[in-house]
Amino acid sequence: MTAPRDLARLLAVNPFFGRLEPETVAAIAALCVTRSLEAGRTLFLKGDPGDALYAIRRGQIRIATATDDGRRRTLNILGAGDVFGEVALLDGQPRTANAFTSEPTDLFVVMRRDLLALVAREPAIAVQLIELLCARVRWMSERTEEASFLPLERRLVRRLLGLCDDYGAEIAVSQEELAVFVGATRESVNRNLQVWKRAGLIALGRGRIHVLDTARLAALDPREPEPGAGRAR
Repeated sequence: MTAPRDLARLLAVNPFFGRLEPETVAAIAALCVTRSLEAGRTLFLKGDPGDALYAIRRGQIRIATATDDGRRRTLNILGAGDVFGEVALLDGQPRTANAFTSEPTDLFVVMRRDLLALVAREPAIAVQLIELLCARVRWMSERTEEASFLPLERRLVRRLLGLCDDYGAEIAVSQEELAVFVGATRESVNRNLQVWKRAGLIALGRGRIHVLDTARLAALDPREPEPGAGRAR
């Protein structure tokens, strides 16, 4: 029964599920099954049923969408310890993007049908989940306001530091992907990165960014980041 215990630990520190009672987290984790995928495999596609929650035990998942010219554009990068598909687990709506493995990946999976059966047996869990959804709506509203009013430099700092938290100082991410993450053009992102490169804050490589001085980079964003905001979801 190692898998449910491992999943329970991931859910307990997740900004979404961490608000639940420990007994509820354990009950949800007990529903989990495991799944392993090789690198370059598809987990789900845009339009597929939103029928499961996933937690990454090992590996990396890229959330992407197709551009008009058929290219794949990365929207998010998820690694070990990340949990995704929370809302789909509850509303069952179709997936809004594609998910692919970037490397061999082991997943914990909770199927929506199993969660609904648990809620039917334990109605009190439904009340906790409703409270979670209300909190998520408020959080999304705050993030939308942040994206609208924060200058690009600060949005970019927060995104880079969040990726550092997840993957270390050397990040496998392109400037085009960063631009999508922060809602800006590649050219404007490149201008900021070149300034930071000349200042010795970062080093740039092909499809990689190496953060050399996190303290000086963080000083460019004086406000304390929101708890859990660094993690890509």
